Amino acid sequence: MEVDLIFKIATIGIIVAVLNQLLIRSGREEQAMMTTLAGLIVVLMMIITQINSLFETIKTMFNLW
Repeated sequence: MEVDLIFKIATIGIIVAVLNQLLIRSGREEQAMMTTLAGLIVVLMMIITQINSLFETIKTMFNLW
């Protein structure tokens, strides 16, 4: 896994955590939950993209076309 990807995921996690706390403290629990879910979806999409790239590399290496 690329170090760049780890930093991107960590950055998203920090931003989501800060936004979540700000929204909860201002009485917007529903928006806080939606922010958390949005952050989770973004991270999952980043990971799925990397997994797809891994599978493409494996298929190429073993001539599994």
